[in-house]
Amino acid sequence: MSHHLDSPLARQDVRLDITDLYVFRGEAGTVLAINVCHSLAGDIPTPGYHPEGKYEFKIDLDDDSVEDLTYRFVFGDRDDLGRQSLTVHRLTGAAASDPFATGTVVAAGETEEALSGDGGLRVWAGKAGDPFWIEPDVLHAVGHAFQDGTTIDLGSWTPDQATNGFAGHTVYSIVLEIPDAELLDASQTTRPIGVWAVASLATDAGGWRSINRIGLPMIHPLFTQFNEKLGDDLNGGRPSDDPETYGKLLTDEIAGVVRAYGTAADPEAYASAVVRRFLPNLLPYVVGTPASFGFNSWNGRSLTDNAPNVMFSIAANTPVALGIGKESVTSKPRDSFPYVPAAS
Repeated sequence: MSHHLDSPLARQDVRLDITDLYVFRGEAGTVLAINVCHSLAGDIPTPGYHPEGKYEFKIDLDDDSVEDLTYRFVFGDRDDLGRQSLTVHRLTGAAASDPFATGTVVAAGETEEALSGDGGLRVWAGKAGDPFWIEPDVLHAVGHAFQDGTTIDLGSWTPDQATNGFAGHTVYSIVLEIPDAELLDASQTTRPIGVWAVASLATDAGGWRSINRIGLPMIHPLFTQFNEKLGDDLNGGRPSDDPETYGKLLTDEIAGVVRAYGTAADPEAYASAVVRRFLPNLLPYVVGTPASFGFNSWNGRSLTDNAPNVMFSIAANTPVALGIGKESVTSKPRDSFPYVPAAS
């Protein structure tokens, strides 16, 4: 799983469980999208978006792993038709990292409707098909290998047995398309940014608790399948603290697998180089360019990029294939806004 049901805290209310983050070039600007409330969790009494939560896209504009721009989504209660009101706030500067700042309202409306906001902003939130795919046997074998420092043991499994464990499943998406003028200076045609997303819940004490944080895909399947405390820990905190907090742990786990395969003369050096790519945990993207999440480089993530193959193979320093790809998704992404697949 990319980020699905990734920790005990996230599973307590899957409306706050971010399953994936995507960043790519849209029709009119840069598209940021997250999915929550996965149908894999089963029957949910009140699906959709948590009315006491907030969902934020964080954007770093100057390569210091600290947000300079935040778009915050808040939702109202679900009505008899299953719709919810939504409001989008834009926060800049110091307010971008302040959980109590209100910023400026730039869009408002209801779920399941395409909304237009200030300066050409476009917003959509609603039920959608899950564009992600995963092979359960490979997923769990990878988790065991990185927990135990072994090669990936697939037993009698062969690629011809591969199935997509998410075929036919649904999510609730939040899609934000930001016009170029918002992210580029007048003299620029491109600009590197870093993106992550956070889902938080209001606490009884009047504060906010981070329930889920996502940047790169597949971090949790690699390192937290069998270490759930680490899953909760990774969902808190800030990207800027990631290297110091988690660098050694991830380096040790990657080195253990690479050592078991014997694919690097110095497993620790290889692992250190990989961790420098993984942490801080945010998704890099160059505004104005096509997204591609590949082996050589990461430039955002499109709705059809094969993130598991890429991340598993890089971390293990050996080819790891699922045996399936985008053809296994039952609901295909749309070519136009809001881009995410229609719910089947």
